[in-house]
Amino acid sequence: MKKPPTPKRKYDSTRRQAQAEETRRRIMDAARTLFMERGYAGATINEIANGGGVALKTVYAVFENKRNILIELLNKSSSDRGEEHLPVLERPSVKAVTQERDPRRQMKMFAEVIAGNLEGAAFISEIMNVAAKTDPDIRELVDRLNKQRWQNMAFAVKQFTANGPLREKDAASATDTVWTLTSPEVFLLLTRERGLSKKEYAEWLADKLARALMP
Repeated sequence: MKKPPTPKRKYDSTRRQAQAEETRRRIMDAARTLFMERGYAGATINEIANGGGVALKTVYAVFENKRNILIELLNKSSSDRGEEHLPVLERPSVKAVTQERDPRRQMKMFAEVIAGNLEGAAFISEIMNVAAKTDPDIRELVDRLNKQRWQNMAFAVKQFTANGPLREKDAASATDTVWTLTSPEVFLLLTRERGLSKKEYAEWLADKLARALMP
């Protein structure tokens, strides 16, 4: 009599996915540390692999190159957990700002979102700007991100205008104002050089936006 076939073990996709996410996190943590210590150019893929405790080929398999690690760091550091792959305008915190009808409250909420994003992303942005001086690929990436950020600020200005006229009649000029005040460079000047907390920066930004934009 034949023995019944041994049932096949179920493929544990959840466990495999968790392991893959852990590997990804270790690589990114190692890269962040090295980028902060040595800059983008000074950190090699081999050192990132060693710092993350993974094989060199694993880093290439997961990210392909160092540039993609930097992009992923920026995405994760400028968004809430689970929102890093959502377009900025589709994130719940951003949608809440667009739905607010009180102009001052809307600008306050907007400033809080910006402060939360820049708390993690400003340092990565600074690393990118330094790398862009010698790396054409990073220069192209920075230029594209700056244009994208300007477009996002143009959307914010449009939402502000929906709650009433602004001091600046020219939407592009108003966008330039918001784009400048919300820049990573200004955030770092105020938090790192002047010692403002994230909360204090958000209050400063809300105040300056209201003064600059509201009639």
